[in-house]
Amino acid sequence: MCGIVGYVGPRPVTDVLIPGLSRLEYRGYDSAGIAVHGGDTMTVVKRAGRMSELEAAVAGLDVNGGRGGVGHTRWATHGAPNTTNAHPHQDCAASVVVVHNGIIENWAALKSELVARGHSFASDTDTEVVAHMIEEMADLPLAEAVRQVMKRADGALALVVMRVQDPDLIVGARRHSPLVVGRGDGENFIASDIPAFLEHTRDMVVLDDDRVIEVRPESVTITDLDGNPVEVRERKIEWDFEAAEKGGYPTFMLKEIHEQPDAIADTLLGRVDASGQVQLKELELDDRLLRAVDKVFVVACGTSYHAAMMAKYAIERWTRLPVEIDIASEFRYRDPVLDARSLVVGISQSGETIDTLAAIRYARAQGSTVIGVSNVVDSALARESDAVLYTRAGPEIGVAATKTFTTQLVVMQLLGLYLAQVRGSMDPGAIEQLVTEMRTLPEAVKSVLERDDEIAKIAAEFGDVRDFFFLGRSGDFPVAMEGALKLKEIAYVRAEGYAAGEMKHGPIALIEPGVVVVGVATDNHVKSKTLSNMEEMRARGGTIVLVVEEGDGDAKEVADHVIEVPRGSDLLCTVTAVVPLQLLAYHIATAKGLDVDKPRNLAKTVTVE
Repeated sequence: MCGIVGYVGPRPVTDVLIPGLSRLEYRGYDSAGIAVHGGDTMTVVKRAGRMSELEAAVAGLDVNGGRGGVGHTRWATHGAPNTTNAHPHQDCAASVVVVHNGIIENWAALKSELVARGHSFASDTDTEVVAHMIEEMADLPLAEAVRQVMKRADGALALVVMRVQDPDLIVGARRHSPLVVGRGDGENFIASDIPAFLEHTRDMVVLDDDRVIEVRPESVTITDLDGNPVEVRERKIEWDFEAAEKGGYPTFMLKEIHEQPDAIADTLLGRVDASGQVQLKELELDDRLLRAVDKVFVVACGTSYHAAMMAKYAIERWTRLPVEIDIASEFRYRDPVLDARSLVVGISQSGETIDTLAAIRYARAQGSTVIGVSNVVDSALARESDAVLYTRAGPEIGVAATKTFTTQLVVMQLLGLYLAQVRGSMDPGAIEQLVTEMRTLPEAVKSVLERDDEIAKIAAEFGDVRDFFFLGRSGDFPVAMEGALKLKEIAYVRAEGYAAGEMKHGPIALIEPGVVVVGVATDNHVKSKTLSNMEEMRARGGTIVLVVEEGDGDAKEVADHVIEVPRGSDLLCTVTAVVPLQLLAYHIATAKGLDVDKPRNLAKTVTVE
């Protein structure tokens, strides 16, 4: 959650903080604030609501004489989303400012200690305890004070701190929440995500867990929690600033939907060869280990969980290995049976999803091999897994996942085929045929996007509909689930995803005139069953929308509206079938005048349990 940006250097500070926060508003938009170091004092400005409220407040202030500053855009966890609870938070003497992403789980105990020693709290947040703790350590160097806080604070947290007596210094620390540094010439930046500083530099420093970083205009120093120096690892950001802008589209979400052909092509690049083989050299796992695997677990949350559902169908069908899928937040608590022959795959677009990280840590503690699937290089998931597959979707600014989901589907299909290839569970000719078809996925998705106007016209009929069902079977089932989630996320209507055959076991009682039922029927070996289930919905008065393969005459007999996608093999069709459902949700939401890039109550990265 929460966006953080900090800066030390010669530029007018608010000219860095405000645009940087605006680019991070997708991480949280309940409130926002900045603190600017003026040499002798700290100027703090905070406002509830969107970034526009903070921009208006800052516009009338003369704070550009400052030497550094920090900013924050909030997704509320502790305390209501109001101005008082907005970050930055200060100590009693207004000598310390703190911004924070995550949750300090033992904050109540820490606060009780501080109150007993005479501290007065202004907010209801967990974050404020950090400011008061550092206030008590005024005689220590700021980095050491932050190290002491990190040793006492439990939970997931990224902290960025400034102090009045250290005008050219920002100190940051992280544990299970993202924090990155941008290196400049005589200036440096710190943020929770790269777009905050990409306008100014492409040179980035990676910060690992339980590290403390001192950021000055001319230097960056990293230590562990005992104060021992740690090597500064730098890398070059390969995508440019415009990749984080809308590129002429009215919203980030629509731009990212239309970026899917290129994103899928990038995902496939170098991973399939002309001979029809899958090449996943980046896994760096011994083939003997993969041949010894006797069970696969896939853990994920939200949209990524729907990619896990598809992975179960693909891996079981192609490798004959049993696969269990789990909502990551539940995985540890059901006491799963794991051992050294278990392969656990964790999927998270950000690589920072706390529930998924907790699940893979549990798996590693049981001796299992872990493969991480993430869109973010050097994410926590990537670092803590035995091997990692990057989806290569590029930055996704819209909160509702689109291109990160389709690239997850492709990566999981590649992994399934690779396991089949290594284990010899599938005829090489059959693998070659699927690999050859995967190469055509970018063009197939592009052809679906060309139907955007057609899908918009269908969506226009559903602006006042409150109840939707999304149905599918086999590989179409996770597509239906994802279609329902997209509509819930951005259009705020009741949309339920079901395996089509389950409807007659209870939910069919809700079908009546006015209810829209969206069926996905691209998986050929169950298509006739799905169409029969859709007939049952139509008989009860439901309005039927069907996603089918091109030239499917049977669908026209069942549906009020038909959306066609290119023909393809079962399971591979999931990649194309989900795209019209993304567009359907998008057009229903925008017709209502809703902000699809920042849907209410949601944040891009969930870093709290």
